[in-house]
Amino acid sequence: MSIRVLLVDDHAVVRQGLELFLDGTSEIEVIGEAANGREALDQAARLNPDVVLMDLLMPVMDGITATAKIREELPSVEVVALTSVLEDASVTGAIRAGAIGYLLKDTNGNELRRAIKAAAAGQVQLSPEAARRLMNEIQTPKGHAGLTDRELEVLCHLAQGLTNREIADLLCIGHETVKTHVSRVLNKLGTRSRTEAALYAWREGLVRVP
Repeated sequence: MSIRVLLVDDHAVVRQGLELFLDGTSEIEVIGEAANGREALDQAARLNPDVVLMDLLMPVMDGITATAKIREELPSVEVVALTSVLEDASVTGAIRAGAIGYLLKDTNGNELRRAIKAAAAGQVQLSPEAARRLMNEIQTPKGHAGLTDRELEVLCHLAQGLTNREIADLLCIGHETVKTHVSRVLNKLGTRSRTEAALYAWREGLVRVP
């Protein structure tokens, strides 16, 4: 079954180029486009994509605002920021809004395809530059924030890029149990996304930065 992707960018030539490239594989299907954040909300609600590739600087509604609204209204839809901007406010804003990944537009095609597949599976995807900035900017609690041993275990696997299904198989527990653990980890850390939780694990030295 192919991964259903919604493209959001205010430049038609960018959308067309991405569509031509991504539709060249049977694993990914572009199901719609939007030229601004407002259109992205409408299209996401109508099409229910697996992944949204989201530009950040757009008219009508910017990508950070649209990401937050999509994640609030459609929590099963993952958002990957794909932008030419690498400013601290943009990087942190997108991640705090709930984006699972942050890639620059100079990312090569193979990396982009891998990022889409990873996002669809719930894996964190950050460009190295974005990861470095986020390590300094995102504020997370010090210490282990009252996490149980099992929750720490789940957090470490999450930060290493494992999906919920892979964590469940590794720990010999149910998929729904993993989802519950992840939810508790996010609540205890005061983070809104798996990406922020992963940043916490990296900064605390629980796992090495990928």
